Amino acid sequence: MLQLNVIRENKDAIIEALKKRNSDAASLINSVLDLDEKRRATQTQLDNTLADSNKLSKEIGILYKSGKAPEANALKEETANLKETSKELSEELNTIATELQNALYLIPNVPHDSVPTGKSEEDNEEIFKEGAIPVLADGALPHWELAKKYDIIDFELGVKIAGAGFPVYKGKGARLQRALINYFLDKNTAAGYNEIQVPHVVNEASGYGTGQLPDKEGQMYYMPADDLYLIPTAEIPVTNVFRDVIVTEKDFPITHTAYTPCFRREAGSYGAHVRGLNRLHQFDKVEIVRVEHPSKSYEALDGMVEHVKGILRELKLPYRILRLCAGDLGFTSALTFDFEVFSTAQDRWLEISSVSNFETYQANRLKLRFKDEDGKSQLAHTLNGSALALPRVLAGILENYQTPDGITIPEVLIPYCGFDKID
Repeated sequence: MLQLNVIRENKDAIIEALKKRNSDAASLINSVLDLDEKRRATQTQLDNTLADSNKLSKEIGILYKSGKAPEANALKEETANLKETSKELSEELNTIATELQNALYLIPNVPHDSVPTGKSEEDNEEIFKEGAIPVLADGALPHWELAKKYDIIDFELGVKIAGAGFPVYKGKGARLQRALINYFLDKNTAAGYNEIQVPHVVNEASGYGTGQLPDKEGQMYYMPADDLYLIPTAEIPVTNVFRDVIVTEKDFPITHTAYTPCFRREAGSYGAHVRGLNRLHQFDKVEIVRVEHPSKSYEALDGMVEHVKGILRELKLPYRILRLCAGDLGFTSALTFDFEVFSTAQDRWLEISSVSNFETYQANRLKLRFKDEDGKSQLAHTLNGSALALPRVLAGILENYQTPDGITIPEVLIPYCGFDKID
C-alpha cells in the first residue's frame, strides 16, 4: 500500500508512473486525496467540537461552585448538543477512514524506473539466457506422457481423489519430488536463509498484509466456516511473521526460507498449455523471503537472482530471465524478474520462479518498521522469490533428461534421490 504522505507530496509523479501499468491512476489517486481532505476536515470539526464541549463543561463546574445553578443548567443543554454532534462526527470520521483505507488498497505499487512499458507478457524483456537446449531423440514425449509411461505421476488418480489439478506422485516420482524439496532447502540454508515451517492457512489480516487481498481473493481457496484461506504461496505466512513488528538496523538482512504446498484455484485456466504439471491447483514450492534496509534492497534483489541462477546451473537446465513489463507486473511488486526453463518436448518456456522487490508496499500494510540511527521509525523493504516452484522444474527435468532408455537424474540430485535413472 502506498503511503498517504508520499501520495500527497508526489501526486503527479505517481500518476505518471502508474500509467505504465495501464491503470486509471489519476482517478484512483484523486479519489484517495479527496477522501483524505474530507477526513482531515472532519477531524478538525471533531477536535473543535470536543474542545468547545470541554470548555463548556469547565464553565458549568465553575458556575455550580459559584452558586449559579440556573446559568449552569442553561449551558447543560448546549453541552448535550455538542456531545451528540461529537458522536455523529466520530462515526462519520470512522466511515471516511474505512473508505480511505479501502481506496488505498486499490492502488497498485509504483513500478521501478527500470520496468519496461507494456500491456502483457508479450512485452516482457528478456535480459539473460543460459544453458544449451538438448537435442532429443525421435519420439521424445511431453512430461505427462513420460509420467504415465514410467508410472511416476498419476493425473487420473488425482482427479478421482480431488479433481483436475491435484496429481498423485508415485514411486520414483514421489522420491524425486522430495529430493527437489530437500535440495532447494539445503541450497537456501547454505546461502544464509533461515529455514522455518509455517501454517498452510492464513487469516484475512495476513492476506491483506501481503496484498493478496483484496486483489486475488478469487484465486484463493476460502474456508468460510473458519474464515481462513489456504495459502497460494509461502510468501504470505512467512512475510506476515513480521506484521506489526519493529526491528532495528542491526537485524538486517532478515532472511527466511520455507517449503509449503501451495493452493490456487486458477479459475479460467484451460487449454493445452495447462496440461500435466504446467498448471496445478496444488503444488509444492520452496520460497525465500527477505526483509531489508531500503538502501540495500536492490542489491539484495540482485543477490536473489544470482542465487536462483546458481540452482539452475547445478540442475543443468536451460533457462532465461525476463524483466516483467508494467502490464504483467504483480499488483504489489515494484520490480519482478521471472525465471523460465525451456521444455524441449513441449518446445516452450515454462515459468518456474518470480523474484520481486515490493519496496515499502507490503511493509506499509504490515506496519513493518525499523528504528534508524536517530531512533526514528521507517518502513522496511520486503522481497521474495521462488527457489523454486517444483512442478515445472520437475517437468523440465523429465522432458530434457529423457533418453530412449529412461530418464536420467541430474547429477546434483542423485545423493538426494538414491537412484540415477527412472526406467
